[in-house]
Amino acid sequence: MQAEPDSQAIRVPRFRQFVMGRLCESMSGQMLAVAVGWQVYHLTGRALDLGFVGLALFLPSVCLALITGHTADRHDRRLVLALSCCLDAASVLILILLTLGGNQDPIWIFAVLVLVGTARAFQAPASFAILPNLVAPRQFANAAAWVSTVWQGAAIAGPALGGVLYLFGPVPVFSACACMSLVSAALFYSLPPSTGPMLRGNVTWESLLAGIRFIRSQPLVSGAISLDLFAVLLGGATALLPIYARDILHVGPAGLGLLRSAPAAGALLLGLCLLRFPLRRHAGRTLLITVAVFGIATIGFGLSKTLWLSMLMLAILGAADMVSVVIRRVLVQLATPDEMRGRVSAAESVFIGASNELGEFESGVTAALFGTVPAVVLGGIGTLLVVGLWAWKFPTLRRADRLDQPLSQ
Repeated sequence: MQAEPDSQAIRVPRFRQFVMGRLCESMSGQMLAVAVGWQVYHLTGRALDLGFVGLALFLPSVCLALITGHTADRHDRRLVLALSCCLDAASVLILILLTLGGNQDPIWIFAVLVLVGTARAFQAPASFAILPNLVAPRQFANAAAWVSTVWQGAAIAGPALGGVLYLFGPVPVFSACACMSLVSAALFYSLPPSTGPMLRGNVTWESLLAGIRFIRSQPLVSGAISLDLFAVLLGGATALLPIYARDILHVGPAGLGLLRSAPAAGALLLGLCLLRFPLRRHAGRTLLITVAVFGIATIGFGLSKTLWLSMLMLAILGAADMVSVVIRRVLVQLATPDEMRGRVSAAESVFIGASNELGEFESGVTAALFGTVPAVVLGGIGTLLVVGLWAWKFPTLRRADRLDQPLSQ
């Protein structure tokens, strides 16, 4: 069965332009992560400093969540995207100047990464919120699949390209990142102006906190976001991949690279299928099933003693996560009024981003307490228990059906 022609979001010129902008910016981010990580570790030789790299990029999204979401709802979202990409490019240019000036102090690099994180903090809610302004409701599922697939493709190609360019030093990588960010800015700026209802009036605590209050008041939205949050929090097996590669599977650094690429490969393959056959019906049930598959695959990976089976389980895990991300993103967007999407998306980004960070912490703690294999298996079991509890606690989520038209709570 083929997808209906009018469900293909990529046929819409403005959406194609948006996807190209997202691709360039995602590639830039992936390449920058490789270059900065290698540069910082080369300067200090301390693994802890690699953690500070991630922290510097993540903290602005938490500290500025109320402001970034409010900005996406109050101003033209294409301008917010374009300006955030320009700030990203300017930050990378500072990294070029620091490198050419012979900087040996990582604190300056961390300071610049805070600027990069600030740009991304404004970019994320505007990017999520603008999508419904670019395509028709019947094309949402296909559009979300395109966005997620492009990100997965960038996650695979970006680090590889960044690694090759780094053979010539960090400056070529930084230069390519800056150019890609500027191309993204131009593509976003030339999108049609936002036509949806925009937030008006003075900035108040009531308007700043409206996104969080909306999530709490809507069982469908809060159920979808919290299900993803706890599933990622408990099923963070990827944080323990170095231990599996060295001590359990005995495959060394090369095997670790294969293990790390397996979830993205599974997600990319499933994303390509979703582009051809968009999800339309039984959204809530499918979401619960795919999160359960995520938990089962986590258990399978935890118990595996062979490389091929571990890679298969990780690929299934990544594919299930791709489906759940697409469904959650569409459900939340369809259930949220356009004038609220920026603030809701900002809060959602913080929740999901925090679950990734806390999920790695949870995996490390449980591995230290119970051992690596029990920690992963317990995480998978915990994910299955969450699915059962959410199916009972959020009947609105369980009964959610169509992904091609606005939802009613």
